[in-house]
Amino acid sequence: MNFALVSLSIPLFTGLLLLMIPRYGGPWVVLSSTLSLAAAVASLVEVVDSGNQAVLLGGWPELLAIRLHLEPINALLLAFTALIQLLVSLYWSRNCRNDGFWALASLLHATLAALWLSGDLFNWYVTLELLSLVSVSMVALAGKDSIKPALNYLFLSLLASLCYLLGVAIIYGRYGVLDFQILSRMTVGDTSTAMAMLLMTLGLMVKGALWPLHLWLPPAHSRAPTAVSALLSALVVKGPLFILTLLWTRMAPMELTDKGGEFLAVMGVFALLVGGWCSFRTPLLKEMVAYSTVAQLGYVMLALGLMLQWQLRETLVALWLFVLAHGLAKTSMFLAAGEMQRIFGNKRVTALRGASQTAPVAMFAFAVAGGSLIGLPPSGGFLAKWLLLEPLFYDLQRWPLAFAVLLSTLVSAAYVFRIVTLAFDRAERGQAPSRDRVSEWLALLPALLVWGMALVSEPLILWLTRVAQ
Repeated sequence: MNFALVSLSIPLFTGLLLLMIPRYGGPWVVLSSTLSLAAAVASLVEVVDSGNQAVLLGGWPELLAIRLHLEPINALLLAFTALIQLLVSLYWSRNCRNDGFWALASLLHATLAALWLSGDLFNWYVTLELLSLVSVSMVALAGKDSIKPALNYLFLSLLASLCYLLGVAIIYGRYGVLDFQILSRMTVGDTSTAMAMLLMTLGLMVKGALWPLHLWLPPAHSRAPTAVSALLSALVVKGPLFILTLLWTRMAPMELTDKGGEFLAVMGVFALLVGGWCSFRTPLLKEMVAYSTVAQLGYVMLALGLMLQWQLRETLVALWLFVLAHGLAKTSMFLAAGEMQRIFGNKRVTALRGASQTAPVAMFAFAVAGGSLIGLPPSGGFLAKWLLLEPLFYDLQRWPLAFAVLLSTLVSAAYVFRIVTLAFDRAERGQAPSRDRVSEWLALLPALLVWGMALVSEPLILWLTRVAQ
């Protein structure tokens, strides 16, 4: 547990230091992310070798203390967060013109680490509020065009917080505890518990931009600075998803899981189709990638819903694979999209005509990451999608869901190949745009990592099958 606390403390102290001394933030955040990644990997090795761990802060008794817990899944997310932070920091250190970004990025990293390690409903509320405030501030860094999307994000996030907090209050009034592991042994399927689960689920769906409560995400992600868009899509929306998964798989009583699973699965199918269609139709490049996030989160909702409704453990493994593969792919896509916008000086998809000749590496990064979203083998997206589809083929009653997943794959292919087709059109003659080749290669790196998941696919799936229970 000590390594996990170190992984949390390093970005926290770095962020506080940069608030007071904002200059030269890039190198400090790169160093901080590297050290945090090393500590997170050590904590992952530790928990795999020694088993689950917990610590009660301040020496208070169990029901009063802030309890942090370390399990293989949240240790993996701790390392994944530090990795994404490091990749984005390396890219943005070449492009950042706002010193305020670095302090906020470090505080975002620390907040996510605290969220992964927290073990009770109220601590999650605190970390969700901090996550929203930091994220809104980062969106607003883009200037006056981003103020309205940032305010919409803030107001909807506050409404979601009220829903979640009201659900927490009902749970506390009913059971007198907030620790989710204790609650997992106490909850029953009565009216008050059902109301609390509904309120918390709705609040988390807004914060996680899950369809149809996703309206803040496309404008916020598309108008934020490039690095912020990557962090929001790869990491921030995964925080509420993580809590939602633990609530329904660990805490919810069996009497409610069937209805909850049906609701989440249906919402997931609509997210896949509607989000994909919006992504195909939008004329703006980063907005296309943002709507793609709404669609791809539908796979996570569907996987969670199927696990709850039919107790398909394979879908829970698919869920965590989707989280990892989507985070890497979206990091690459947003960085590549931002790089191409900078090169061409235009935000529209049509500006990418001839991009394969004028920005080949950035375009290649976008296409490779898009291949994972489509589910082309042997990418990480393919591994997750195959695990999700495989149990659906064994039962005729599940074939409509399998058809929806395959249809959404075609929609994903449509919006990715829409960009690729334009990129391979003949470029207009004129002065060659300026390029930062190092930034383009840094945008490609996460895409290569998501395809590199195939190299460790068998041990990774076996390990997740063992620990994702």
